[in-house]
Amino acid sequence: MGRRLGVVGGQLPASLILIGTLLLAACQSGGQQPTASAARITIALGSEPTTLDPLARDDGNERAVTDNIYETLIKRTADGKLEPGLATAMPTQVNPTTWEFKLRRGIKFTDGEPLNADAVVATVQRVLDPSFKSEQLSFLGSITGAKKVDETTVDIISRDPNPLVPASMYWLRIAPPRALRDPNFASKPVGTGPYVLEQWVKGDHITLKANPNYWGPKPPIQEVTYRFVEEPGTRLSGLLNGEFDLIENLSPDDASRAPKVATVDGGQNSLVILNTMSGITADPRVRAALNYAVDKQALASKLFDGYATVENCQFMSPDWFGYNPSLQPIPYDPTRAKQLLQEANATGASIDLTSTSGRWLKDREETEAIADYWRAVGLKVNVSILEFNDYLNRLFDQKNRPQAIFLDHDNALFDASRTMDAYFARGGTGTSNNDPQLTQLVNAGDKELNQQARLQDYQQAAKIACDGSYFTFLVRLKDVYGLSKRLVWRPRTDGKIFVSEMRLTS
Repeated sequence: MGRRLGVVGGQLPASLILIGTLLLAACQSGGQQPTASAARITIALGSEPTTLDPLARDDGNERAVTDNIYETLIKRTADGKLEPGLATAMPTQVNPTTWEFKLRRGIKFTDGEPLNADAVVATVQRVLDPSFKSEQLSFLGSITGAKKVDETTVDIISRDPNPLVPASMYWLRIAPPRALRDPNFASKPVGTGPYVLEQWVKGDHITLKANPNYWGPKPPIQEVTYRFVEEPGTRLSGLLNGEFDLIENLSPDDASRAPKVATVDGGQNSLVILNTMSGITADPRVRAALNYAVDKQALASKLFDGYATVENCQFMSPDWFGYNPSLQPIPYDPTRAKQLLQEANATGASIDLTSTSGRWLKDREETEAIADYWRAVGLKVNVSILEFNDYLNRLFDQKNRPQAIFLDHDNALFDASRTMDAYFARGGTGTSNNDPQLTQLVNAGDKELNQQARLQDYQQAAKIACDGSYFTFLVRLKDVYGLSKRLVWRPRTDGKIFVSEMRLTS
């Protein structure tokens, strides 16, 4: 009797991509590439990666680097379609809780270990190990393990029916068993990808070089250096003077000054997570007041110069599965905010707002603007801007939830399960509520195979979070990048920065 019940295509809706002034003109020599020795670029990140272990932290700076070292069983096209990566084809569903993946043959990690079922099993076991405390568990949903079938066949097993297993395997970077046991693995990455680590000078830069034994097409860029530059103005100056070839989070104020600009309707959604369990934010009237107090349209049009739109009382993008189109933005109404604070006897009360700087577009400025809006309706706001590593520790602190913590949330799965597992359901890595109905809906949606029923569960959960003001809902941002004149690159809807997709003109 055969194992397969059916093949799943895994295609998700694509976002509308808006490219700014991404010029594709060929050079005077007829568009020829620079020589290998000259194909070097420098990318400026907003802050230094906290680690190079691709399974540990939920750190976008780490991903910007390690996505070029490691690979995944499933990958995406630039516009969001799932397709095979290290797997030979999209997976097949063996039974409601088991998905079978076939691996490509002949691929080796850079330490010589083979890509095989053992590597996939070791990777899954590591990220699921409770003692490891991975911040990426929300990407895996109800996955409970992996089982080797043969050398190139592996089953991914979940506790409940899990329709998101194929998309989850786009997130999970595969590493070899021996390297995973190395105590220095976090600073000595070993992958199958097109680049290898050349050097990490803490506090200054990371350099990757092209993997000479890469199994796929050879990348046009032979070397990439990542510099850590928190200040947006410094990043722009480096771009203008030729020091950098790519800067992320280009300030909209500076877009006209950049040599080239590339934008895409990305998945960055800004919000403040509010602690519904203790402090003044446990009162729903206070949480509602915090939403009424903020002029989101002013943030979108003035702070972000039109490179943002107001959130419809949810921090999900319209093309993510689970988005609720019936929800509307909470209006700017400072008078109502003051009334609610008075009713809750919270006028003049203190609130702590935690954030970071340099990780997301205008994160510090948006945080300070929110604090000013809250002060204007009668609150005392204490703002803490933390280094990103310390910020992550606060964001994912399960025992002592922050009173209010700013976040720019994205979702590489394009599915509400990732968002809600992390920030809605009880036990999520960043959840600050204990609402049993919300948890029940999220858990039901995670294991529901009927897509219409899943959609209803997630949309109802989104409405509960909106009605209860569990978050301060802010704006959805475009991804804005500044490029040097010589760099040719098309941004992706998933926000990933794959250097192998870049090339230079002379």
